Amino acid sequence: MSFTPQSSDAAAIATIRVLAADVVAKSNSGHPGAPMGMAPAAHILFSRFMNANPKNSKWFNRDRFVLSNGHACVLQYTMLHLLGYKLSMDDLKAFRQLDSLTPGHPEAGHTDGVEVTTGPLGQGFANGVGLAIAQAHLGALYNKDGFELINNFTYVFCGDGCLMEGVSSEAASLAGHLQLGNLIVVYDDNHISIDGDTACAFTEDVGARFLSYGWQVLHVENGDSDLATISNAIAEARSEKEQTHDYPAKNHDWIRLEGAGYPRRSWISHHAALKADDIVALKNKFGFSPEEKFHVPQETYDAYAAVAKRGAAAEASWNTLLASYGKKYPAEHAELTRRIAGKLPAGWEQSLPVYKTSDAAQASRKLSEIVLTALAPVIPDLMGGSADLTGSNLTKVKGSVDFQPPSTGLGTYKGTYIRYGVREHAMGAIANGLAAYGGIVPFVATFLNFVSYAAGAVRLSALSRVQVIWVATHDSIGLGEDGPTHQPVETNAHFRAIPNLAFWRPADGNETSAAYAVALKSTHTPSILSLSRQNLPNLEGSTIEHASRGGYVVHEEASEDLTIVSCGSEVSIAVDAAKKLKEQGIKTRVVSLPCWLVFDQQPQEYRLSVLRSGAPILSLEALSTLGWERYSHEQYGLPSWGASGPYQKVYEKFGITGSNIAIVGKKVVDFYKKKGGEVVSPLIKAF
Repeated sequence: MSFTPQSSDAAAIATIRVLAADVVAKSNSGHPGAPMGMAPAAHILFSRFMNANPKNSKWFNRDRFVLSNGHACVLQYTMLHLLGYKLSMDDLKAFRQLDSLTPGHPEAGHTDGVEVTTGPLGQGFANGVGLAIAQAHLGALYNKDGFELINNFTYVFCGDGCLMEGVSSEAASLAGHLQLGNLIVVYDDNHISIDGDTACAFTEDVGARFLSYGWQVLHVENGDSDLATISNAIAEARSEKEQTHDYPAKNHDWIRLEGAGYPRRSWISHHAALKADDIVALKNKFGFSPEEKFHVPQETYDAYAAVAKRGAAAEASWNTLLASYGKKYPAEHAELTRRIAGKLPAGWEQSLPVYKTSDAAQASRKLSEIVLTALAPVIPDLMGGSADLTGSNLTKVKGSVDFQPPSTGLGTYKGTYIRYGVREHAMGAIANGLAAYGGIVPFVATFLNFVSYAAGAVRLSALSRVQVIWVATHDSIGLGEDGPTHQPVETNAHFRAIPNLAFWRPADGNETSAAYAVALKSTHTPSILSLSRQNLPNLEGSTIEHASRGGYVVHEEASEDLTIVSCGSEVSIAVDAAKKLKEQGIKTRVVSLPCWLVFDQQPQEYRLSVLRSGAPILSLEALSTLGWERYSHEQYGLPSWGASGPYQKVYEKFGITGSNIAIVGKKVVDFYKKKGGEVVSPLIKAF
């Protein structure tokens, strides 16, 4: 595609720059430098290449745009407004104001046309890799001769900060291996960060780094005004998707956009509003009246209206193609449209494994493997992998194919199992991109302790309301000999504190099935399934239905003296303690609380029936006790780091045994009897 100048180009680029200055100045907050500097690249990309329909921002085969340097959000908001998305001029004027559609960084699901939530640098880069994987996978599954239904590109804008963050390096390395020809990254190489010139900390040859990853590297020396070279670079990057090369360096693209800083490499303009006289000078330079604010020439609106019209026509053509596809391939059409709609296959719940107390004790990581093995054939939407811990996480279903470039001989793009390598952070952020694309339910896996490496991505999963399932094995001191470096202590408290994140710690087979059942139904909530290495007995009283409420009574007693509330591997220890206490005449109920978030969503009447008033409640977990005061009067857990040794010995060292918990439970009962007065459920509060 050769570049043809349009009479509206100069005015459109000037409009973007002037609007960026006005928007940031009005809010007195934000980053005007990157939006002004990247205005030419944004204009060329959206006016010449982007295939999207502003009137239907969720059209499935649209090109995806990711602003990884999310502090430049004024650029994205401006483009969305000019193209006719649901973002008015008043919305631009309300930038960074309370409850506006233009918050300080892009938020998916909040602003029409924003694909992923970005801001923490490097996350969007990795999201882009996930979006590209999703396209490659679904295209390989459903495209047929004459029916190239899924062939969109993913474009990512990023800056120096994104490429300093390790998550982008992890993601770029994996993308290089996967040869994702549909992924194009534009790097704003303007040598500016908040601390000043990047020479103070970032002097590597970034292009050489990306070449070593196996990317094609293109260089635009004058990103400030050389529109032809910008356009030709994007066109060349796009053309590589259609070609086959001996070297993976030709299969995905990184465009270095140099000299795009405007005003010229100004440290202040990177992260602060321009001064009034600077804005006057800017407007005079481009022929705008300094007295007019938030002005858009009609010629600019008209130019982008033509782009929007082109996008609407593209969607209409695609819808016609999809209808024809349905006539020739009805089964594939039905499955694809179901996945696009975000619905799971009918009756999938019937495949969930169900257990009896007589069934053999198994580690919950093994129980997770059994669930995945049962569900994979009936839910093709499931796509996942492990951070080089497949044999420990037990996430690869027998017979599954790896997602790999066909040229490697390791698998195909139709494959559903992703070998992430030791890249936990990128894995989590890539999964966010997979979920954001649609049609895929991603799961990822590592040890629970190392989900902390990906905490930034997990946080954005919850904030973005995307469905990512973490299979987090080796969940406690029960992993034994690996010791404190691998034994999570604080991890549970951290992730339970994140809003809209379901942290599950199932106690047996039925609870593991329930965790998957709820996670798969929770289309706007990510889940972490914290799973044991040691075997767990199947509990009397546990069912999928009961556990799906997040908490329930495992062992009931009338007129109890004590309730022990627990989760995971410690529930069976609590049951053992209750038996020993009963021998002493102390009646003890046992409550399993596998997921706090889901339990908190139950009606108050139900919750108070589970954790009721009348007797003290003691919590038990082989992790930090932080947070358990919400559900108990007294807490027992780890006071410090774990220890290295056989897991039974480690549990004994910290007193997490039936015998010791019986002793602790008796002390609690004696204390509250001596104290006297009514014992009220900890759930009863003023608000």
